[in-house]
Amino acid sequence: MSKSSRYREAGVDIDAKYDAVTRAKDAIRTTFTEGVVSDIGSFGGLFDPARVGAEGEILVASADGVGTKVKVAAMTKRYDSIGACLVNHCVNDILVQGARPLFFLDYVGCGKMQPTQVGEILQGLARACRENGLALLGGETAEMPGMYEDGDFEVVGTIVGSVRQEDLLDGSRVQAGDVIISLPSSGLHTNGYSLARRILFEELGHDVQDAPGEIEGSLAAALLAEHKSYLKPVLPLLQGSQDVHACAHITGGGLFDNIPRVLPEGIGVEIDVAMVQPPAIFRYLMEHGNIERNEAYRVFNMGFGFVLLVDPKSVDQVMQRLVAAGEAPVLVGEAVAGSREVQLR
Repeated sequence: MSKSSRYREAGVDIDAKYDAVTRAKDAIRTTFTEGVVSDIGSFGGLFDPARVGAEGEILVASADGVGTKVKVAAMTKRYDSIGACLVNHCVNDILVQGARPLFFLDYVGCGKMQPTQVGEILQGLARACRENGLALLGGETAEMPGMYEDGDFEVVGTIVGSVRQEDLLDGSRVQAGDVIISLPSSGLHTNGYSLARRILFEELGHDVQDAPGEIEGSLAAALLAEHKSYLKPVLPLLQGSQDVHACAHITGGGLFDNIPRVLPEGIGVEIDVAMVQPPAIFRYLMEHGNIERNEAYRVFNMGFGFVLLVDPKSVDQVMQRLVAAGEAPVLVGEAVAGSREVQLR
């Protein structure tokens, strides 16, 4: 019996892994930008910042996952959106500091390699990388029986971007009187799924294909809505201008935990949540899951996808540019002198 067969008996199928990656190779190559100077299969991906005009810029790196949204993907056997959600989440995280994305690295771990499943995840990663203009430079696909149950998988990504020193956003310019603009989310994005799944599937007994009257479409559609990228409408506002003093990506921890991350000492914010109507899925979860308002705004984004703290003299211009870029910005509050925290009105 060959060594590869013994390895397969132990739960690891090298051929299945090769098949999964092969399915996505062409899509991955379509993400390669001028900065990529290596091909798929190298021990390390090579990237030359000078080729994309990033020489001498500050590098900005971040890593994240999509949490238990993968469980919903497994329930529906729809995996493409998971890869896209991961890329968009990471793009938004470094956008907060004014960075444009350069390249992305992914990790997919599973208990049993399913080439179709993994191939779809990689296709989604590649699609979102193309849409955001960054290269899928490398990654790891790992089959680990005993670490994950069969059918379970995990997706994690690392992004690297760059920003000019003069465009770097670190929150130091925020001051009392700055106006807060919110850009809408597309749904849960990638946070709060453990609570959402418990309420919907364990407590209420829903099937993922159910379509409760209060929600337009199925639960599957609502829960798998792709995490929105804010790169194209927001990045041009941050380059060569100081109109925007800070940004926050509203992820885990909601408004309460994410906005203070970009505030200087002595500055808090007041937000009128009535200005943003939460998408139907959030209203359904609050009503049928008995979630109090403050907890909902800490677990979920509640329709606040990305917020900008803007110089009050520049608000009209920033709003106009966001609308011209296809966004639906809403004025939701202001920065105030006080403790570094969020007050909801």
